[in-house]
Amino acid sequence: MSDRLRVVVTSPFPEADLAELVRREPRIDLVYEADLLREPGVDWQQRKERTPEDQERFDALVDTADALLGAPDASGTALARTVAANPRLRWMQTIQAGGGQIVKAAHLDDAARERIVFTTSAGAYSGPLAEFAVFGVLAGGRRLGELRAAQDRHEWRSRLVMPAAADQTVAVVGLGSIGRASAQKLALLGYRVIGVHRRRVEAEGVERIEPVERLADVAEEVDAIVLALPGTQATEGMLSREVLARIKPGATVVNVGRGTTVDEPALVEALQDGRVGFAALDVFAVEPLPTDSPLWDLPNVVIAPHTAGVDAHEPRIVAELFAENARRLLDGEPLLNVVDPVEFY
Repeated sequence: MSDRLRVVVTSPFPEADLAELVRREPRIDLVYEADLLREPGVDWQQRKERTPEDQERFDALVDTADALLGAPDASGTALARTVAANPRLRWMQTIQAGGGQIVKAAHLDDAARERIVFTTSAGAYSGPLAEFAVFGVLAGGRRLGELRAAQDRHEWRSRLVMPAAADQTVAVVGLGSIGRASAQKLALLGYRVIGVHRRRVEAEGVERIEPVERLADVAEEVDAIVLALPGTQATEGMLSREVLARIKPGATVVNVGRGTTVDEPALVEALQDGRVGFAALDVFAVEPLPTDSPLWDLPNVVIAPHTAGVDAHEPRIVAELFAENARRLLDGEPLLNVVDPVEFY
C-alpha cells in the first residue's frame, strides 16, 4: 500500500483551506481543478454546470483518486458511477454532515462498501447550528412571533410576560454532535435540558436522557423541543401528529436536523391553532421549501433556508477534519465519522 494518498477534490473549495489541508498532512497529493467545479467568483459549494466535454474530464479525474474530498456532484448516481469505474478508490469524505444519505442513494453492493470507507463532515457545523437552536428557543420563550405581529399593527403590548430561561425546560432530541452542542449552550443559559436519544451517551448539561419511545411523554413537560436528528428511516416523522397532540400548549419547536423528521402538515396545523407557539426551522421535508407552503406566511415561524449551519470558518473546519482522517487512514488508525452501513448517518 502506498504511503501517499492521491486526493481529488470534487466540490468547490477555498484554495487557502486546501493549502492548509496539505500543510497538516503533507503525504497528500492534492488534485483540484477549479474550472471543472465552479464559475469564477461564486461562493464555495456552488457548482457550475459542465459541458459534456468538461463532464468527461471530471469523470476521468475522479477515476484516478485514492480518496475523494466531497461526493461527486453530491449525487448518489454520480458516486455509484465513480465507485464502479475506479477500483483504486479507498475513501470518500462528504462535505455534508448528513452525507451518508448520498452513500445510501448510490445503492452500492457489499463489496464496494467493504473496499471503500465513507465518512462525513459531522461536527463541522455543530457550533453554528447549536447557536441557531439557542436562538429559536430564546425567540419562542421571548414571544418573538407576538412581538413581530404587534409591531406590524403598531400596537404597544405592555406587560407581556416572558419567562426566564431558568423557568423553562427544553428537550433536545438527538444527542449527536449538534444535539450535544445545543444542550450544552442551553444549559449554560440556565435552561433545564432533557435529552431524548436511543442510547445512553455523555452529554454535558443534560439532566437526564429518555428513550425515543417516550418522546410524547417528554413533550408534555417541556417548553421547547429542539430536533437535532439525522434523516434516517428510523427518525422519519418522529415529531409526529401524535407527539404534537400531546405537546405543552404554546411550546416552541426548533429543527436543526433534517426536515423528514417532522410531520410537516401536522406541525402547520399545530402552529395555526396555537398548540405550538413558535417554530424556528432550518430544514424542511422538501427543499427548497415550496413557495405555496403555509410555513412561509405564518407569523409564528422563522425560516432559515438550510443556512443555519453556514459559517465563515466552515470550509476550514471541513479541511482540518479531512486532514486528520487522511492521517488516520495512512497510519492505519480508525477514521472519524464513519458512515453507519445500516442507518447511513
